Amino acid sequence: MERQTLSVKEVANYLGVHTDTVYSMVKLKQIPHIKLKNRILFTEDAINLWLHEQEKESLN
Repeated sequence: MERQTLSVKEVANYLGVHTDTVYSMVKLKQIPHIKLKNRILFTEDAINLWLHEQEKESLN
């Protein structure tokens, strides 16, 4: 079975930012995420949708 979630490090690499930036965005609830006990996880679909929405907002 293929893994369905991404780690903080994987999302940081995907976005081209530092992991500290991702942690900060999670804390401020600026990026869609899932908290599972002491882990922070993301779905690629949610991140791609969020990126698309961010892009649309920047054009306004």
